Amino acid sequence: MNFSGNQITYFPTAENGGETGSSGQERKSRNADNKSYAGEENAGKPEKDNILTEIAGRICALWALLLFVVTMLIFLIPFLLFSYFAPDPKKTRRFISYSRVWMGIFLTGIGSPLRIKGKEKFRKGETYIVVFNHNSLMDVPISTPGVPGGSKTIAKTSFAKVPLFGMFYRTGSILVDRNSEASRRESFTKMKEVLDMGLHMSLYPEGTRNKTTNPLKTFHNGAFRLSLTTGKAIIPGIIFNSKTVLPPAKPFFVRPHKLGLHFLDPIAPLPGENVEHLKERVFAIMRDYYVTHKV
Repeated sequence: MNFSGNQITYFPTAENGGETGSSGQERKSRNADNKSYAGEENAGKPEKDNILTEIAGRICALWALLLFVVTMLIFLIPFLLFSYFAPDPKKTRRFISYSRVWMGIFLTGIGSPLRIKGKEKFRKGETYIVVFNHNSLMDVPISTPGVPGGSKTIAKTSFAKVPLFGMFYRTGSILVDRNSEASRRESFTKMKEVLDMGLHMSLYPEGTRNKTTNPLKTFHNGAFRLSLTTGKAIIPGIIFNSKTVLPPAKPFFVRPHKLGLHFLDPIAPLPGENVEHLKERVFAIMRDYYVTHKV
């Protein structure tokens, strides 16, 4: 299973600007957009649930943990037999295939089935840089098996040391030491190699989980620099309701809820385009889609 990678840089968003002299219609439109995603965004705030809800959430979390461990041990067998010792890209493709089955069972088993839209956006024979919004640890089992074909992501080195799980983690990831400039440079070279071998690169340009009330946090540069360097198009992947399932303000708490993953049209870099412009284009498309399609 994969975890998100970090890149660099920052640019301001339009979310927090206060307009003066706005029309009543504009204010109504903004209010409607806010309501469309307010439910999930409020999941990041401390909640005052009754005692039964709190108990139920902890029981669901315990069940989710047990189910994850049991299913991991079961899928460890075919993973070791047919994937782990194979060369890439075969190794990663097989691992992702097993992960789709594994996560299909796991997500359904915890009462959070995943519905995916837009798989047809991936053209056969093409590799893409897939960028996801990042609200929850639940994003990992949603996005990794959701991408058609094989893919890798950037991941920090610490989880690779976890017994058994670390083997899955290393297989689906390019490991990077965030405190090492040399490691970060090397990871960029490895991402290009992943694309060249026919695998997609799955990245979270927000870097860390979004615990704000905005639909997205500001993006880092890495995914967009990779697109401009390689000429590969970017496919946005919009994840819905993961913050509802795993509220960041509630430790060891799971709330069963349907999950969504929507892939959008590929965004190719324009001739002469720079990182900042491409980043802003992708940000605006993802933000607007998230606000208007929140389920």
